[in-house]
Amino acid sequence: MLVQQILKSKGDSGVITVKPATRVSEVASILAERRIGGVVVSSDGERPDGILSERDIVRALAVRGAGCLSETVSEMMTRNPVCCTRQDTSDAVLTRMTDGRFRHMPVVEEGRLVGIVTIGDVVKARLEELSMEKSALEGMIMGH
Repeated sequence: MLVQQILKSKGDSGVITVKPATRVSEVASILAERRIGGVVVSSDGERPDGILSERDIVRALAVRGAGCLSETVSEMMTRNPVCCTRQDTSDAVLTRMTDGRFRHMPVVEEGRLVGIVTIGDVVKARLEELSMEKSALEGMIMGH
C-alpha cells in the first residue's frame, strides 16, 4: 500500500502546523483539543522545519519542569524530521518509524508539506491489507 492511499483514507483534515515562535503551552492545548499526538513546525506553512510531539513535551517536563511550557516550539522541536512522499510504501514508512522510534512522519512533495501519517495510520492500513489478502486466500481455497 502506498502513502497516497493512506492519506486518501484519512480524508482531508489537513496538517496542523505551528510557527517556531509558538509557546509549548499553546501546542499542548492544540494537541489536547484536536486529540492528536504531534504537530509539524513550519515557518511558512509549507515546508516542515521540525516536529513537536506529546512525547517531546513530556520529556522536557520531566527534565526541566513546568517552566518548559513557556518556551517556544523552536527550543524543543525535533529539527529536520524524517519525511516520506506519497509514493513511499507503507512497509518502508513503518520500517523507518520503527527504526527511528518516532510516530509521526510528514509527507512532502517537491519540498511542500502535503500530509502527515502516523504509526497508527500505517498499522491500520497494513491490517486492512492483511485482512483483504486473508479473504482472497480463503475465497481461493473455498473455490469462490
